[in-house]
Amino acid sequence: MNTQPTDHHPAVTDRATPRLFYAWVILLLVGNVFLCGGHVFAQQNDEPRDDSASRMAWWRDAKFGMFVHWGVYSVVGGQYKGQELPNSAEWMMARGKIPISEYEQYAKQFNPVDFDADEFVGLAKQAGMKYLVITAKHHDGFAMFDSKATEYNVVDFSPFGRDIMKELADACQKQGIKFGFYYSQAQDWHHPGGFGNGWDKSIKRVSSDQYVKEKAVPEVRQLLTEYGPIGIFWWDTPRAMSEEAFNSLHSLTKLQPDVLTNDRLGEDFPGDYKTFERNIPRQAPAEKDWEVCMPISGSWGYKKSDTKFKSTRTLIQNLADIASKGGNYLLNVSPTGKGTLLPQATERLRGIGQWMQTNGESIYGTTASPIGEPDWGRCTAKVTADGTALYLHVFDWPEDQVLEVRGLTNQVLSATLLDGETSLTTETIDDGIRVRLPEHATDEFNSVIKLVVDGAPKVKSLLPTPGKDGVLELGAELAFIHNNEGSRDAGIRQHDGIDHIGYWLDDQAWVEWEIEIRDPGVYRVSSVLSVQEPQTQFRVTVLDSQLTATVASTGGYGRYTEKDLGPLRIDSPGRMSLRVHPVPGSWQPINLRQLTLKRDAPSKEVE
Repeated sequence: MNTQPTDHHPAVTDRATPRLFYAWVILLLVGNVFLCGGHVFAQQNDEPRDDSASRMAWWRDAKFGMFVHWGVYSVVGGQYKGQELPNSAEWMMARGKIPISEYEQYAKQFNPVDFDADEFVGLAKQAGMKYLVITAKHHDGFAMFDSKATEYNVVDFSPFGRDIMKELADACQKQGIKFGFYYSQAQDWHHPGGFGNGWDKSIKRVSSDQYVKEKAVPEVRQLLTEYGPIGIFWWDTPRAMSEEAFNSLHSLTKLQPDVLTNDRLGEDFPGDYKTFERNIPRQAPAEKDWEVCMPISGSWGYKKSDTKFKSTRTLIQNLADIASKGGNYLLNVSPTGKGTLLPQATERLRGIGQWMQTNGESIYGTTASPIGEPDWGRCTAKVTADGTALYLHVFDWPEDQVLEVRGLTNQVLSATLLDGETSLTTETIDDGIRVRLPEHATDEFNSVIKLVVDGAPKVKSLLPTPGKDGVLELGAELAFIHNNEGSRDAGIRQHDGIDHIGYWLDDQAWVEWEIEIRDPGVYRVSSVLSVQEPQTQFRVTVLDSQLTATVASTGGYGRYTEKDLGPLRIDSPGRMSLRVHPVPGSWQPINLRQLTLKRDAPSKEVE
């Protein structure tokens, strides 16, 4: 995985005779002329293919897949000379600055005698996963298949002597699981032309183009021609390769017209879908297919010290959260050096599978929530013969057994708990639908209600509103920023991947959130922000209520602190605007991440 912005690689010994080697290179170069030429035409016509919808159909329906990081590093569980190395295990060669000759000794010990492809794929199927993507070659350069481009592969170089990719491809085809390859196209710490290896001084460098021609192109071609139907080709860690190198790799995907690719080949190659790594986006990218890849524990590859496995609850709720935003979940597992998963991973996969047996229809083939993110959980949707099925994923079972689906105005045709198929009663209220629930949740992690409504969902504009706990969090990304013409615009920027309103230099610029208050009263206002200057002043207003906040320096624009700003009375319910205005003459720029309103006890008065 791309866990850092730097590069890596090393050298490969070619054991072919010089005559055969040169003949092979000539054939490869000739072949690349046609391949590259074909792709130049494709780039000049870089519009989505007409068959995009049909090619993407299975992937959009699948929603859930297995990612597998497995390689030489699993022999020692990411440890080097008994030392724990930072980062995920598959980066151990780079993190330990291990010379090629030394790392090769681990490859000679790679012997996963307990690996059973049918059993492995069967576990993915049992978990409810519809596709599997595995590391055919990671950054360390070791091919987990019978590579014809180098003997540094699992068949020729390891005592195992079996083509793991072939066994998995066959098992997936037998069990109805789409199969895909991960391939590190630019980084290769074993080849003298690959990116990344800056520590092994024994390498006699060659160009990146030579690496691509000698190794990457023939390996990718082999993977796309000798392993049956390939559903996904998953590139990783793009680097500044030449246009010829990019084109020669990308053009190979035409060998399997139905293959899907992600967005990590290079900047000019968006692929079929966008990849988010480790974290679920708060807002889905507009009009773009996307996927979240995430390890089931902390490391992508097997690491002995990595025991922080995500709970079954978290994994199931992650799946529902991602599906509710229209994305796919690619959950990574890490086989050991023996070829099996740790019990913690197996237990969680079976737990997800048990949940999916009952609730799978609320995930497969669904689309994003038409009702936003309710405070009780998530929602997915699916068109049915009767109308639209809204699947209400209830993470937090209401103590009063009342579930409110805000904003929905359709006629309800039926409401049923998927677990047990118990019918539920509903009623229409002023701002949506109310569902009456039994006393106890049907599932400890995520109980699903199938709410079938007449026609396409009709939803009133949904505004942020305090949850049942009286808390309303307003992130920077939800704000409307009012800039003055002629001044430098304040805008949404990021620190550490988190949005904030920054470059707020103009004391006449202001920001606004549209909100809905259902319970009037006194709300305590706080903010997460950073201030560099000694102090700054701004006003927070809602309707006729206003508070003036004076905030001292947090120590710099990169140092964020939560600050209590004071109480604010809101006397009437309804839709309204919350605004933040600088105090002219006392304003110093701030970076504002979030405002939070928390309702005080009803008896509390503002002095």
